[in-house]
Amino acid sequence: MSAADDSPLQALEERAFNAWPARQTVFFEGWVMRLSDGFTKRANSVNAGAPGLRFDGVQQAAEALYGSQSLPAVFRLSPLAPADADRRLEAAGYTFFDPSWVARAALDAAVPDTAVGIAAAPDQAWLDGFAQANGVPPSRHAVHHAMVRSIALPCGFATLHDQGEPVGFALAVLERGAVGFYDVVVAPRRRGQGLGRRLMLALMHWGASQGAAWGYLQVRQENEAARRLYAALGFADVYRYHYRMPPAASVKMPGSATGNHTA
Repeated sequence: MSAADDSPLQALEERAFNAWPARQTVFFEGWVMRLSDGFTKRANSVNAGAPGLRFDGVQQAAEALYGSQSLPAVFRLSPLAPADADRRLEAAGYTFFDPSWVARAALDAAVPDTAVGIAAAPDQAWLDGFAQANGVPPSRHAVHHAMVRSIALPCGFATLHDQGEPVGFALAVLERGAVGFYDVVVAPRRRGQGLGRRLMLALMHWGASQGAAWGYLQVRQENEAARRLYAALGFADVYRYHYRMPPAASVKMPGSATGNHTA
Protein backbone atom coordinates (compact mmCIF):
# COMPACT_ATOMS: atom_id res chain seq x y z
CA MET A 1 0.00 0.00 0.00
CA SER A 2 1.34 3.38 -0.95
CA ALA A 3 0.86 6.54 1.04
CA ALA A 4 -1.48 7.69 -1.71
CA ASP A 5 -3.74 4.67 -1.08
CA ASP A 6 -5.42 6.51 1.76
CA SER A 7 -8.76 4.73 2.18
CA PRO A 8 -7.40 1.26 3.14
CA LEU A 9 -4.70 2.95 5.24
CA GLN A 10 -7.27 5.01 7.10
CA ALA A 11 -9.38 1.90 7.68
CA LEU A 12 -6.39 0.09 9.19
CA GLU A 13 -5.70 3.03 11.47
CA GLU A 14 -9.34 3.09 12.59
CA ARG A 15 -9.26 -0.62 13.34
CA ALA A 16 -6.17 -0.15 15.51
CA PHE A 17 -7.80 2.71 17.46
CA ASN A 18 -10.88 0.58 18.07
CA ALA A 19 -8.85 -2.44 19.10
CA TRP A 20 -7.03 -0.53 21.85
CA PRO A 21 -9.51 2.13 22.96
CA ALA A 22 -8.33 5.20 24.80
CA ARG A 23 -10.13 6.18 27.99
CA GLN A 24 -10.74 9.66 26.56
CA THR A 25 -10.64 11.02 23.01
CA VAL A 26 -10.60 14.61 21.78
CA PHE A 27 -11.04 15.40 18.07
CA PHE A 28 -9.33 18.49 16.68
CA GLU A 29 -9.76 19.33 12.99
CA GLY A 30 -9.43 15.70 11.94
CA TRP A 31 -6.69 14.85 14.43
CA VAL A 32 -7.41 12.28 17.13
CA MET A 33 -5.99 13.05 20.58
CA ARG A 34 -6.13 9.98 22.80
CA LEU A 35 -5.68 10.05 26.57
CA SER A 36 -5.47 7.14 29.02
CA ASP A 37 -3.74 8.40 32.16
CA GLY A 38 -0.35 8.00 30.47
CA PHE A 39 -0.73 4.23 30.06
CA THR A 40 0.83 3.16 26.74
CA LYS A 41 1.92 5.45 23.93
CA ARG A 42 -0.73 4.21 21.53
CA ALA A 43 -3.52 5.26 23.89
CA ASN A 44 -1.84 8.57 24.81
CA SER A 45 -0.89 10.04 21.48
CA VAL A 46 -1.97 12.47 18.78
CA ASN A 47 -2.86 10.79 15.48
CA ALA A 48 -3.95 11.97 12.04
CA GLY A 49 -7.43 10.56 11.55
CA ALA A 50 -7.68 11.17 7.81
CA PRO A 51 -5.52 12.20 4.85
CA GLY A 52 -5.09 15.80 3.77
CA LEU A 53 -5.11 17.39 7.20
CA ARG A 54 -3.41 20.65 8.15
CA PHE A 55 -0.94 20.82 11.03
CA ASP A 56 -1.44 24.49 11.84
CA GLY A 57 -2.38 24.86 15.51
CA VAL A 58 -2.29 21.13 16.22
CA GLN A 59 0.97 21.11 18.20
CA GLN A 60 -0.18 24.00 20.37
CA ALA A 61 -3.60 22.41 20.99
CA ALA A 62 -2.01 19.05 21.86
CA GLU A 63 0.52 20.57 24.23
CA ALA A 64 -2.25 22.45 26.02
CA LEU A 65 -4.51 19.39 26.27
CA TYR A 66 -1.89 16.90 27.40
CA GLY A 67 -0.26 19.47 29.66
CA SER A 68 -3.58 19.92 31.46
CA GLN A 69 -3.40 16.19 32.24
CA SER A 70 0.29 16.34 33.26
CA LEU A 71 1.19 14.26 30.21
CA PRO A 72 3.66 14.85 27.37
CA ALA A 73 2.19 15.58 23.93
CA VAL A 74 3.27 12.42 22.11
CA PHE A 75 2.65 12.35 18.36
CA ARG A 76 2.18 9.09 16.49
CA LEU A 77 2.84 9.85 12.82
CA SER A 78 1.48 7.50 10.17
CA PRO A 79 1.45 8.22 6.42
CA LEU A 80 -1.92 9.93 7.00
CA ALA A 81 -0.09 12.79 8.75
CA PRO A 82 1.04 15.68 6.54
CA ALA A 83 4.78 15.71 5.85
CA ASP A 84 5.24 19.09 7.47
CA ALA A 85 4.04 17.70 10.83
CA ASP A 86 7.17 15.60 11.24
CA ARG A 87 9.44 18.42 10.05
CA ARG A 88 7.88 20.97 12.38
CA LEU A 89 7.99 18.65 15.38
CA GLU A 90 11.63 17.84 14.69
CA ALA A 91 12.43 21.56 14.46
CA ALA A 92 10.68 22.04 17.82
CA GLY A 93 12.99 19.46 19.42
CA TYR A 94 10.62 16.51 19.46
CA THR A 95 12.49 13.19 19.63
CA PHE A 96 11.98 10.48 16.99
CA PHE A 97 11.50 7.01 18.49
CA ASP A 98 9.84 3.59 18.15
CA PRO A 99 9.51 3.26 14.36
CA SER A 100 7.04 0.44 13.80
CA TRP A 101 5.43 -1.41 10.92
CA VAL A 102 1.86 -2.34 10.14
CA ALA A 103 1.77 -5.65 8.26
CA ARG A 104 -1.01 -7.82 6.85
CA ALA A 105 -1.46 -11.37 5.61
CA ALA A 106 -4.02 -13.83 4.37
CA LEU A 107 -5.05 -16.45 6.89
CA ASP A 108 -4.11 -19.47 4.76
CA ALA A 109 -1.45 -20.70 7.19
CA ALA A 110 -3.91 -20.87 10.07
CA VAL A 111 -4.16 -24.12 12.04
CA PRO A 112 -5.89 -24.90 15.35
CA ASP A 113 -3.90 -25.80 18.46
CA THR A 114 -5.59 -27.70 21.27
CA ALA A 115 -3.16 -26.23 23.81
CA VAL A 116 -4.37 -22.70 23.01
CA GLY A 117 -7.62 -21.74 24.69
CA ILE A 118 -9.46 -18.79 23.11
CA ALA A 119 -12.20 -17.11 25.11
CA ALA A 120 -14.70 -14.47 24.02
CA ALA A 121 -14.18 -12.48 27.23
CA PRO A 122 -11.20 -12.11 29.55
CA ASP A 123 -11.34 -13.56 33.05
CA GLN A 124 -9.24 -12.25 35.91
CA ALA A 125 -6.53 -14.87 35.39
CA TRP A 126 -6.12 -13.87 31.74
CA LEU A 127 -6.01 -10.16 32.56
CA ASP A 128 -3.41 -10.65 35.30
CA GLY A 129 -1.31 -13.06 33.24
CA PHE A 130 -1.44 -10.88 30.13
CA ALA A 131 -0.45 -7.80 32.13
CA GLN A 132 2.39 -9.59 33.90
CA ALA A 133 3.76 -11.07 30.65
CA ASN A 134 3.62 -7.58 29.12
CA GLY A 135 5.61 -6.10 32.00
CA VAL A 136 2.74 -3.96 33.27
CA PRO A 137 3.50 -2.97 36.90
CA PRO A 138 0.86 -3.94 39.49
CA SER A 139 0.14 -0.25 40.11
CA ARG A 140 -1.15 -0.01 36.53
CA HIS A 141 -3.21 -3.22 36.44
CA ALA A 142 -6.47 -1.39 37.16
CA VAL A 143 -6.18 0.92 34.14
CA HIS A 144 -4.83 -1.91 31.96
CA HIS A 145 -7.71 -4.21 32.84
CA ALA A 146 -10.27 -1.44 32.32
CA MET A 147 -8.92 -0.69 28.85
CA VAL A 148 -9.01 -4.34 27.82
CA ARG A 149 -12.56 -4.70 29.09
CA SER A 150 -13.60 -1.58 27.17
CA ILE A 151 -12.92 -3.12 23.73
CA ALA A 152 -16.35 -3.06 22.11
CA LEU A 153 -15.62 -5.38 19.17
CA PRO A 154 -15.57 -9.21 19.11
CA CYS A 155 -12.32 -10.48 20.60
CA GLY A 156 -10.33 -13.65 21.05
CA PHE A 157 -8.40 -13.80 24.34
CA ALA A 158 -5.82 -16.53 23.86
CA THR A 159 -3.87 -18.48 26.45
CA LEU A 160 -1.27 -21.13 25.61
CA HIS A 161 -0.88 -23.79 28.30
CA ASP A 162 1.99 -26.20 28.79
CA GLN A 163 1.34 -28.98 31.29
CA GLY A 164 -1.44 -26.91 32.80
CA GLU A 165 0.70 -23.78 33.17
CA PRO A 166 -0.14 -20.62 31.19
CA VAL A 167 3.02 -19.69 29.25
CA GLY A 168 1.73 -17.33 26.57
CA PHE A 169 -1.03 -14.83 25.90
CA ALA A 170 -2.35 -12.89 22.93
CA LEU A 171 -5.30 -10.75 21.91
CA ALA A 172 -7.16 -10.71 18.59
CA VAL A 173 -9.86 -8.21 17.60
CA LEU A 174 -12.33 -8.65 14.72
CA GLU A 175 -13.62 -5.78 12.62
CA ARG A 176 -14.80 -5.32 9.03
CA GLY A 177 -13.64 -8.68 7.71
CA ALA A 178 -10.18 -8.48 9.27
CA VAL A 179 -8.60 -9.65 12.50
CA GLY A 180 -5.93 -7.66 14.32
CA PHE A 181 -3.31 -9.36 16.50
CA TYR A 182 -2.09 -7.50 19.56
CA ASP A 183 0.61 -8.19 22.14
CA VAL A 184 1.60 -11.76 21.49
CA VAL A 185 3.59 -12.37 24.66
CA VAL A 186 5.40 -15.40 26.01
CA ALA A 187 6.76 -15.92 29.52
CA PRO A 188 10.44 -14.83 29.49
CA ARG A 189 11.75 -18.23 30.53
CA ARG A 190 9.89 -19.90 27.63
CA ARG A 191 10.88 -17.61 24.79
CA GLY A 192 12.73 -19.01 21.80
CA GLN A 193 10.68 -22.24 21.80
CA GLY A 194 8.22 -21.41 19.02
CA LEU A 195 5.34 -20.60 21.38
CA GLY A 196 4.68 -17.23 19.77
CA ARG A 197 4.22 -18.97 16.43
CA ARG A 198 1.71 -21.39 17.97
CA LEU A 199 -0.28 -18.53 19.45
CA MET A 200 -0.34 -16.69 16.15
CA LEU A 201 -1.40 -19.72 14.12
CA ALA A 202 -4.18 -20.52 16.59
CA LEU A 203 -5.49 -16.95 16.52
CA MET A 204 -5.23 -16.79 12.74
CA HIS A 205 -7.36 -19.94 12.60
CA TRP A 206 -9.82 -18.41 15.07
CA GLY A 207 -10.07 -15.25 12.97
CA ALA A 208 -10.75 -17.24 9.81
CA SER A 209 -13.41 -19.26 11.63
CA GLN A 210 -15.09 -15.98 12.59
CA GLY A 211 -15.26 -14.84 8.98
CA ALA A 212 -12.07 -12.76 8.70
CA ALA A 213 -10.37 -12.86 5.29
CA TRP A 214 -7.05 -11.38 6.39
CA GLY A 215 -5.12 -10.30 9.44
CA TYR A 216 -2.96 -7.37 10.42
CA LEU A 217 -0.59 -6.44 13.21
CA GLN A 218 1.75 -3.72 14.43
CA VAL A 219 5.34 -4.52 15.33
CA ARG A 220 8.32 -2.43 16.37
CA GLN A 221 11.02 -2.21 13.73
CA GLU A 222 13.67 -3.17 16.29
CA ASN A 223 11.87 -6.43 17.19
CA GLU A 224 13.71 -8.50 14.63
CA ALA A 225 12.66 -11.87 16.05
CA ALA A 226 8.98 -10.97 15.79
CA ARG A 227 9.40 -9.54 12.29
CA ARG A 228 11.06 -12.77 11.12
CA LEU A 229 8.23 -14.82 12.59
CA TYR A 230 5.52 -12.70 11.00
CA ALA A 231 7.26 -12.76 7.62
CA ALA A 232 7.38 -16.55 7.83
CA LEU A 233 3.63 -16.53 8.48
CA GLY A 234 3.06 -14.49 5.32
CA PHE A 235 2.82 -10.99 6.78
CA ALA A 236 4.04 -8.25 4.46
CA ASP A 237 4.77 -4.68 5.50
CA VAL A 238 2.06 -2.19 4.52
CA TYR A 239 3.25 1.08 6.06
CA ARG A 240 5.44 2.46 8.80
CA TYR A 241 4.70 4.90 11.61
CA HIS A 242 6.81 6.45 14.34
CA TYR A 243 6.46 8.58 17.44
CA ARG A 244 7.77 11.99 18.40
CA MET A 245 7.95 13.15 21.98
CA PRO A 246 8.83 16.58 23.40
CA PRO A 247 12.44 16.94 24.58
CA ALA A 248 11.60 17.29 28.27
CA ALA A 249 9.65 14.01 28.39
CA SER A 250 10.89 10.48 28.97
CA VAL A 251 10.54 8.14 26.00
CA LYS A 252 9.43 5.25 28.24
CA MET A 253 5.78 5.02 29.19
CA PRO A 254 4.35 2.28 31.44
CA GLY A 255 2.96 -0.77 29.71
CA SER A 256 3.79 -1.87 26.19
CA ALA A 257 0.71 -2.57 24.11
CA THR A 258 2.26 -0.79 21.18
CA GLY A 259 3.09 -3.77 19.06
CA ASN A 260 3.67 -7.49 19.23
CA HIS A 261 6.17 -9.19 21.47
CA THR A 262 6.84 -12.82 20.78
CA ALA A 263 9.29 -15.65 21.11
